[in-house]
Amino acid sequence: MTENAGIASPETTAKQRLRAIFGGSVGNLIEWYDWYSYAAFAIYFAPSFFPKGDDTLQLLNTAAIFAVGFLMRPIGGWVLGRYADQHGRKAALTLSVTLMCFGSLIIAVTPTYETIGIAAPALLLLARLLQGFSVGGEYGTSATYMSEIATEGSRGFYSGILYVTLIMGQLLALAVLMVLQFFVLDAQQLEDWGWRIPFAIGAVAALAALYLRRNLVETDAFKNKKQSTATEAGQLALLLKHPKEVSIVVGLTMGGTLFFYTFTTYMQKFLVNTVGLTKGDSTLVSTANLFLFMLLQPAMGALSDRYGRRPMLITFGVLALFGTVPLLSGLAQAQDAWTAFFLIFIALAISSLYSSISAVVKAELFPVEIRALGVGLPYAITVSVFGGSAEYIALWCKSIGHEELFYWYVTACVFCSLLVYIFMREPKRESLI
Repeated sequence: MTENAGIASPETTAKQRLRAIFGGSVGNLIEWYDWYSYAAFAIYFAPSFFPKGDDTLQLLNTAAIFAVGFLMRPIGGWVLGRYADQHGRKAALTLSVTLMCFGSLIIAVTPTYETIGIAAPALLLLARLLQGFSVGGEYGTSATYMSEIATEGSRGFYSGILYVTLIMGQLLALAVLMVLQFFVLDAQQLEDWGWRIPFAIGAVAALAALYLRRNLVETDAFKNKKQSTATEAGQLALLLKHPKEVSIVVGLTMGGTLFFYTFTTYMQKFLVNTVGLTKGDSTLVSTANLFLFMLLQPAMGALSDRYGRRPMLITFGVLALFGTVPLLSGLAQAQDAWTAFFLIFIALAISSLYSSISAVVKAELFPVEIRALGVGLPYAITVSVFGGSAEYIALWCKSIGHEELFYWYVTACVFCSLLVYIFMREPKRESLI
């Protein structure tokens, strides 16, 4: 493999590159819309899948299944990451969006607990496991695809574009929720049956993404690599030859992903349960902040192309380390939606220093023959442990009357990541792409 094997070559024309970026981005958007619809609508569908009782207990049950879905992400990262390295990025991206389609469809049509009893949460669990498997393979493969298809001086910018689609998926899920809340259905209708609508939309949209992905161009980096006949054991052995890179992915992801999930996915429930905002106000605050957060991603990514990835990661680590407890404590005492909005925006602006470049930083660590697997597997394991459990740990701390323990837990994880940022080398300068 030559030093420049991963640089987009004349084989890929500018038109093909733009089409590939669009197709990959739209598919990624739909994938994450389906994934985040669960979190956005959990406050409405929780009573449909579990016995009636305490609201916090029902949310704990849905959060537990949310966390279990994350346990499938390492398996998806392993299977689809290896598939992408063996058979191509395009093939793996097409497979992942197909699986997501089936997961959303199952949630959309599953009867309630009162109708089929324990089978309802069992089917919800099955659907979430399918979605977790899909997303587990999606991130590593799409991060690899976008990094390889981009030109050398713009990889940070396109890494930001990748996160735009991730956030846009969450934003779209919240937008659907807002339209249903304020213009179409009342609260009772949403709780009775309206929560099924976003999952039906997701299943149909995934079919459109499937069409786009079937027409993607394969990256030059994959086309130019030597054909591999490695078995699964051989592929894992090859990955284990890069223990330092795997450790860096785990370390840099731990604090970044927990901070991100705290101020995005969990925040809607925090605003209702702790701050005391209405469900409608919490949705408005979350949606407005996510929109601004989305706009920051390409700009932050472009900054990393100019100044390097490591300085931005260190800045994120320092600000998040000293800002997490004050921001969450201030939010808990917020008296109105505007105060909550500004505090969350500060947190997400800090998060953008990490989120905008996390994909390209990981991709730059690994050679082409194990890039999708190297990005996807350790990332998926870390997100499963720290991101997937964030809501459950936060709600558990609240249920025992010590919610502030969660604030310090996030801070401790950010500190561990900051140590990695400080001691790692500059990924842009030593990129293997």
